[in-house]
Amino acid sequence: MTESSRALAVTRARLAKAIASSNEDLSRNRAEIVVDTLFNAIKEALQHGDEVELRGFGSFRLRERKQRLSRNPRTGEPVVVPPKRVPFFRPGIALRRRLNEPAADEDQRSGS
Repeated sequence: MTESSRALAVTRARLAKAIASSNEDLSRNRAEIVVDTLFNAIKEALQHGDEVELRGFGSFRLRERKQRLSRNPRTGEPVVVPPKRVPFFRPGIALRRRLNEPAADEDQRSGS
């Protein structure tokens, strides 16, 4: 895996740059709009309680966490943690398979 492919998932700017470079008709600014629109659509759907499924990649949904009793690590006092909704990502089968494939570079190194 190259450094640029690892960094792709780190920032929106690098993701937009990769999208723009893969399509000569799309400027970097427009690619940034596409990335922001995608992320905003996912956020909005989750806020409304909908599941977002991207076939071949995975799905996003919310999980409900119940109220619980915890402890303050400094004082040991009990603290009530309120209920909350947290996003959850479940990778699709194609993504899981791809992540578990041996990399071509590793195959070449082990064979030499």
